[in-house]
Amino acid sequence: MRGVIFDGRQTQVVDDLEIREPGPGEVLVAISAAGLCHSDLSVVDGTIPFPVPVVLGHEGAGVVEAVGVGVTHVQPGDHVSLSTLANCGTCAECDRGRPTMCRKAIGMPQRPFTRAGQSLYQFASNSAFAERTLVKAVQAVRIPEDIPMTSAALIGCGVLTGVGAVLNRARVDRGDSVVVIGTGGIGLNVIQGARIAGALTVVAVDSNPAKEEVARRFGATHFLTSTEGVREVLPTGADHAFECVGRVELVRQAVDLLDRHGQAVLLGVPAATAEASFLVSSMYLDKSILGCRYGSARPQRDIALYAELYREGRLLLDELVTETYPVEDFEKAAADAGAGRVARAVLTF
Repeated sequence: MRGVIFDGRQTQVVDDLEIREPGPGEVLVAISAAGLCHSDLSVVDGTIPFPVPVVLGHEGAGVVEAVGVGVTHVQPGDHVSLSTLANCGTCAECDRGRPTMCRKAIGMPQRPFTRAGQSLYQFASNSAFAERTLVKAVQAVRIPEDIPMTSAALIGCGVLTGVGAVLNRARVDRGDSVVVIGTGGIGLNVIQGARIAGALTVVAVDSNPAKEEVARRFGATHFLTSTEGVREVLPTGADHAFECVGRVELVRQAVDLLDRHGQAVLLGVPAATAEASFLVSSMYLDKSILGCRYGSARPQRDIALYAELYREGRLLLDELVTETYPVEDFEKAAADAGAGRVARAVLTF
């Protein structure tokens, strides 16, 4: 079968991958579409350290082909959106409703794929850049069949992360003010999350002025090409500032833009050793800096919720898909994503 692999030096599209049958508690999914997220590119450029060789991809949707013993919530033929969260479901964090903090879901990559007798790692417990992938049952969330696969694919990462950061982590409330730094795939979902939450002022900041139209479509009330003008819109600062780029100087700017009791939420992914600074004295007015893993999501609940919001016209998915590419055109899709020419590039099988 076809798939995109990274061997530590280069990426390539191959057609001789193999995958094992599902074991107990596992689901085999035929991937229909998969979004190309900057996290995939970050594995290739070394920003995210990951063992190789690895099958890339982590934002996908498809059709269930087979299920292992004990799986009852999905069956062959079901349409599913996949999460990356292979949480155990039984630890204290899972029991508290915080599956993103499950220690068994972090840093334990499996190797369900083989190629020419060699085992390959699975990226983010998902590897959606393959014709078929194997996930834990908890990662497969059934969705209505009338949602296009190219749109459904995006729910499992970009939407969960961006909208979830607003609703679950920051808990943006009606009338709040929000600044979103970076209007790529994650930033646009933060913007529409703020709109859904009822934020009164949503300031989108991106150095590319061409992104204004789409930012406003998703819910931005203002658009700026730098943070310098934010204080003209919000003289006392913002209730929430989301950094969606992954640059330490922008982290500092997010903190500096906060009003009293404001929150800076970090969503961008800088290098693993990157350090950011801020004025400690600025924090004593009840300000806070929040990390956020995967939108603090509960995927079985949240993916189903976002699918319904999409069907009601309240959550935009189709508009995120800038362009689709056959998986064989991965290099072109990666180039377009890396250059910021697309909100989301989607690979199709």
